[in-house]
Amino acid sequence: MAETVIRFAGGGLKVQPPLSLYLHLPWCVKKCPYCDFNSHVVTGGITLSPSPLRGEGALPETAYIDALLLDLERALPDIWGRKIHTVFFGGGTPSLFSADGIDRILTGVRTLTQLMPNAEITLEANPGTVEAAKFKGFREAGVTRVSLGIQSFNPRHLQALGRIHDDIEARRAAELAAVHFDTFNLDLMYALPGQTLTEAMSDIDTALSFQPPHLSAYHLTLEPNTPFGHTAPPNLPDDDLAADMQQAIEARLTEAGMQHYETSAYARPQHVSRHNLNYWQFGDYLGIGAGAHSKLSFHDRIIRQMRVKHPQQYMDAVKAGAHVADARTLTRDDLPFEFMMNALRLNDGVSAALFEERTGLPLIVCSAALDQARGRGLLERDATRLGPTLQGQRFLNDLLALFLPG
Repeated sequence: MAETVIRFAGGGLKVQPPLSLYLHLPWCVKKCPYCDFNSHVVTGGITLSPSPLRGEGALPETAYIDALLLDLERALPDIWGRKIHTVFFGGGTPSLFSADGIDRILTGVRTLTQLMPNAEITLEANPGTVEAAKFKGFREAGVTRVSLGIQSFNPRHLQALGRIHDDIEARRAAELAAVHFDTFNLDLMYALPGQTLTEAMSDIDTALSFQPPHLSAYHLTLEPNTPFGHTAPPNLPDDDLAADMQQAIEARLTEAGMQHYETSAYARPQHVSRHNLNYWQFGDYLGIGAGAHSKLSFHDRIIRQMRVKHPQQYMDAVKAGAHVADARTLTRDDLPFEFMMNALRLNDGVSAALFEERTGLPLIVCSAALDQARGRGLLERDATRLGPTLQGQRFLNDLLALFLPG
């Protein structure tokens, strides 16, 4: 470990980056066939019993929150004295938890950490798992932003994606989000099975009718180790049609006054996702919960951690103090790709000075890759910024590959 630290340190980090908190709530009503997240099916409702249930079944809310808060308490030495700027409840489907449960978690976060008074607190929710009283309760607990997994307003496409909600529930959830939250995000997908360009744009227009401050539009991807990855659904749009959808979506949302600030993210002024922006600017985050990942910077090293993945095993491991399943220190060779993999997702890029500030390394270590990226027209030639060209945005994977360790 000491040798790794010395190779990384260079001049060391002079200032620690902003810190975010990620809280993983890993249960869903149903596992979607395209999803590769660490999520588990809950079939028996919510139990407030302090005794967790084995396997899949009822959601053991109280027991899991006990584990989350103990995990957070044990992680405090790693973040001592640091302020938390954003909190994100991810899943799974965090909106399966009760408003009282979310309130208990946030009360614990405020008690144990230095949570900023104006912190952005986001909760992911799915239509079909929320209603007016629950949204009101989330807001009263301190949630400032919800991210709704709409995916489509077309019932045929929702069925093809294996979603549990229908188009009526999708519209109702969007209406509720607009009523209860000043900032909310609508998540959509395109290039869906059997989807036409007209249908993709209809989803966008329906979403815009709710005047969302933030919208995410993701290309459906066939991830390994998922049912769709094993057997692709029929009638997927070809690459040319998918590219036409992407360009038409960008044009429509730009026309509507939304800034395309990241590969899949669009926002009105002052409504970017501060939590995700911290990821993309290579900030720090503490991940709490089953399978959660952390990236934490110290003066002499940057570490990544992962918690035990299975919820029951995680809860047992937290009690035993053995819940960190993997921890490693990033090496000098890792850092350029790690930084660029995040920063170059931002369409405007980042200040070139941020590379040294967040990695502790001089930018010259990337000089060969930077020259090659600029020569291929993938990276802007402005020496003060690191930003992809339009070509670089379209071929982001090709751009990032140039920074992989040799």
